[in-house]
Amino acid sequence: MSKRPIRVLLVEPDQESAREISGVLESAHGDFETVHAGELAVGLEHITRGGVDVVMLNLDLPDSQGLVTFERTFAFSPGVPIVVLTSQEDDEMALASVQGGAQDYLVRKDVTEGLLVRSLRYAIERHRLLTALRSLSLIDDLTGLYNRRGFGDLGEHYLKLARRSGKGVALIYLDVDRFKTINDTLGHHVGDRALLRLAEILRACFRSSDLMARLGGDAFAVLAPEAAAEPLEVFVRRVKRAVDGFNRNSRDPYRLSVSIGATRYDGSAVVRLDDLLARADSAMYEEKRAKRKAVLP
Repeated sequence: MSKRPIRVLLVEPDQESAREISGVLESAHGDFETVHAGELAVGLEHITRGGVDVVMLNLDLPDSQGLVTFERTFAFSPGVPIVVLTSQEDDEMALASVQGGAQDYLVRKDVTEGLLVRSLRYAIERHRLLTALRSLSLIDDLTGLYNRRGFGDLGEHYLKLARRSGKGVALIYLDVDRFKTINDTLGHHVGDRALLRLAEILRACFRSSDLMARLGGDAFAVLAPEAAAEPLEVFVRRVKRAVDGFNRNSRDPYRLSVSIGATRYDGSAVVRLDDLLARADSAMYEEKRAKRKAVLP
């Protein structure tokens, strides 16, 4: 059975250059398939739909210029390797890109077919190895989401990017209502299963580019970049509808209930991730207190 071609997302504003690069890659023994985007926003949409193996990124686009172009792409898709391809020889920009997480920085006039193909292949393999190493300390063992450390490290990067780009982020904080009761009455193995179900619900509700984490116990958080235009209530309703749908269809011996707090950061001032978490945590506890009052006689 033949293997699937490597899918390259080429984010390049110049149509002629895009055709030339696509032709070179697609003639390389049929190993590559290219998808073209002329603007960053279009490229991010392609990433959201999935199936992209590597991104070739021009930093100067109609809707984003300079290093912030790379930073926005990296924050949006940390799981996809990025190779910067530019017409400018800029050692400082190259170093900043690689230090920020780019797998390579190529100057177009120096690129040959062999160099281009090797760069993409090596980028994918290096990224895979680095991701495997990082996941040892940043991933929650039970759910496969980021843990508190991973959320803290990557979340601060997201906020820094929001300040530089002016693109807002939304933070959603939630925990499971009466989780101790599930553990005490049904056993910890059932409690673990409930946490796994909630992790699956979050994956279904949010984009793969959003930062999802189990912060510990039954507490979860999601940081959604490039989400300035969407009201916070939309995120909250989406999660609660998904939880309700799970409860209607589940045969598990419990019903999930979550309390949710949300806040937004518009990038206009310096703020710490811990401050945003505290805000969202406070909003979440307000909802939890309201639920408790509602059931009192």
